[in-house]
Amino acid sequence: MIKVLIADDHMLFRQGLMKLLEEEGMEVVAEASTGPETLERARETDPDIVLLDVSMPGRGGLETVQALKDRNRRLGILMLTGHPEDHYAIRCLKGGADGYVTKDNASEQLIAAIRRVSNGGKYISPSLAEQLALTLQHDLGEVPHESLSDREFQVMQRIASGETVSEIAEALCLSVKTISTYRARVLRKLNLKNNAEIMQYAIREELV
Repeated sequence: MIKVLIADDHMLFRQGLMKLLEEEGMEVVAEASTGPETLERARETDPDIVLLDVSMPGRGGLETVQALKDRNRRLGILMLTGHPEDHYAIRCLKGGADGYVTKDNASEQLIAAIRRVSNGGKYISPSLAEQLALTLQHDLGEVPHESLSDREFQVMQRIASGETVSEIAEALCLSVKTISTYRARVLRKLNLKNNAEIMQYAIREELV
């Protein structure tokens, strides 16, 4: 029986997933709603698969992926998110995730993705595979936000969501000075001038 940990900050969504997985003969061994809680539940329950939302309070999904893989390289991690594939999937896969499923397609693709990853494979949707093939075929350059580090990307997301530097520092357990440094790097790499332009960029690129 495949043991699954569901990490998502929406309780109703977790409950729906639990019902779906149990109907497929899988065991949900734990739930979590934040990055730190995900790490703790994974340590306590030793799941085979973690279903991990990209955007959660505190430590973000990308950072949590890396921490989980540092503890157990064999752990299967599927990113389950509402964000468009073309904006997040490559970053998640490079960060250590074993697959990426959007919430819009969860009921159709999730079970197949879990079974494949639990057997040591990787999973991307047919639509994402097509996008990757087209990118290679046409040798498209990366969009500006793809040059951001994972931490810079996380700070950019939070600024775009309206959080202040102080709020971000508190949420990520970092100093205000450190967050300000990340903000300055984001502005420089994206060629933007202020937080309002960060918000506009993120909305235009569907990053929030």
